[in-house]
Amino acid sequence: MPQHRIASFEFGRIIATIAIIALHSQIFMQAPLFDGQPLLGMGLNQISRFAVPLFFIMAGYFIQPRLTAERVPYLWCYARPLLIMWVLWSIIYLILPFNFHLVTTEGYVAERTFYWQKLLTTPLNTLFEGGLVHLWYIPGLLSGLTIITVLLRLKLSQLIIPVATLLFIFGLMAGSYAQITELSSPIFTRNGPFFSTFMIMLGFEIRRRNISISLKYSIIMMIVGFCLFIGEANYLSLQENGSFFHDFLFGTPLWALGIFFILLAKPNLGDYKIIHSLSKDVLGIYLCHLLIVIYYLNIISILNINPIIASIFAVPVVLTVSIIIVRCLRKIPMTKYLVR
Repeated sequence: MPQHRIASFEFGRIIATIAIIALHSQIFMQAPLFDGQPLLGMGLNQISRFAVPLFFIMAGYFIQPRLTAERVPYLWCYARPLLIMWVLWSIIYLILPFNFHLVTTEGYVAERTFYWQKLLTTPLNTLFEGGLVHLWYIPGLLSGLTIITVLLRLKLSQLIIPVATLLFIFGLMAGSYAQITELSSPIFTRNGPFFSTFMIMLGFEIRRRNISISLKYSIIMMIVGFCLFIGEANYLSLQENGSFFHDFLFGTPLWALGIFFILLAKPNLGDYKIIHSLSKDVLGIYLCHLLIVIYYLNIISILNINPIIASIFAVPVVLTVSIIIVRCLRKIPMTKYLVR
């Protein structure tokens, strides 16, 4: 992260974090229902999908100068604390129970054994995720950065765009579009380098080529990208065994780029002390929030709380508790490696 922080990007990171919490909290996915479908929840679920792609683009944008100049040494300097956090949080998620009901009826060992066996059914995929599914972000980020660094080290920077593009296309063809193409991948294509490399490359090239777009065209790009994303999701949902929910589609880069260029065009957006303060907690919140979501869902299930009420309070409760946990961990010397 650069020393000079751009307010709009800090603001964008916080909004993206809130979107991820909303996505993982499955807000309004049980109620209200329209013709038997949680249309509000489905819409919010899809709207939240910009978040991780935006994180990747920002990472590529900020890391470009030093990665270009220092290459492997800087990659290791950048990757080392992230790898430590990934390992430590994976261990935590392997130890802590998720299902309160199963723990009370079958015991802690049975609950954990069930989860460990589930992870071992797909060991290669688990390697690219870690102790809990959302941790895929760190291996994805580092694998994408590694590919770009290797190409820079070999003086093949002209191949960064085509290699990233090929990985992205394969990721889609063996992922969301696999029901049509019948292609397969040894790992779930959301994980690993398939999409991360392409999104990081976009930020990397924007910084390297000093690309900017006016606010007007950035908004148009965002709207067109989102409409394409939703159109693809609807099309795929109509296929045999199709799904409406997808992490990445062809519209994703255009949509995320539109948001990125809006933030780039309005650097003072969100220039408030609270935004700058909260932005320092974003990575820590991302790493710990899913455990809070899991426990929150356990509690509302036990208390039989109305799903609409539970959805309304999910994001503020999870965000607040996550912030408290991150700031407490940061004050304890023994846990300083869990957050950054």
